[in-house]
Amino acid sequence: MQSPARGRRLDAVPGPFTPRTPRVAAARRLHRRRDRDATGRFLAEGPQAVREALARAGTTVEMFGTPAALDRYADLAALAARQDVPVSEVTDEALAALAETVAPQGLVAVCRHLDVPLADALARGPRLVAVLAEIRDPGNAGTVLRTADAAGAGAVVFAGDAVDPYNGKCVRASAGSLFHVDVVRVADPAAVIEALRAAGLTVLATTGYGDSDLDDLIDHGRLAAPTAWLFGSEAHGLPEALTAAADARVRVPLHGRAESLNLAAAAAVCLYASARALR
Repeated sequence: MQSPARGRRLDAVPGPFTPRTPRVAAARRLHRRRDRDATGRFLAEGPQAVREALARAGTTVEMFGTPAALDRYADLAALAARQDVPVSEVTDEALAALAETVAPQGLVAVCRHLDVPLADALARGPRLVAVLAEIRDPGNAGTVLRTADAAGAGAVVFAGDAVDPYNGKCVRASAGSLFHVDVVRVADPAAVIEALRAAGLTVLATTGYGDSDLDDLIDHGRLAAPTAWLFGSEAHGLPEALTAAADARVRVPLHGRAESLNLAAAAAVCLYASARALR
């Protein structure tokens, strides 16, 4: 039914939904990857993620919120109603079952997968692309996705046996950027490199043992062309076959005594170096 006072569409079932309500139970199952893959849906938690999901038309399937959160974020409830997205009141216990954080902010949205075929993403002519090759940590993957968005990347490719981009921790770490860029998933990382090169991008592999120094690339203007950066797993880096297939193997110079940079920091340095050169 419609609630004129709050201007949002509410489910016809009386009273707030509980953890046992079938729709809450079905949404809760999206914490598991097999259910996300089977349904093509995932959860976006918190007002920032819900806002970005609603801003991408056709993405949001349903919105759940506690009465207090729906009052506090009445603008989001109203936006959902205008998009004919069901808005369902839930108890605090139901919201806690849907959320994965210790102190949830009262809103969770069920969203459709955002996958874009690699060919379609490259047809848009991105000048900066980030490739996450077999990166397993969802927090790192989400942080790199967020950084790539901030640096102006047009696409982020999850290649090989990489983490699920719709993992809850990855979605939260992306801080809404998941909804801004083309998210691509490809099983064969080698095929990604071939497609990137065919689309006119220079493919650069990040490695602590690279024969090219990032500062040298900047100084010689080698980042001014459309570029795709390859980032490998936290523990093992990029597979040798991928580093060999890239146009250059690049190391980030370490001017102090630190042994190395973590994945997210190295990705930020490389992506922003490209962003500056491209502009």
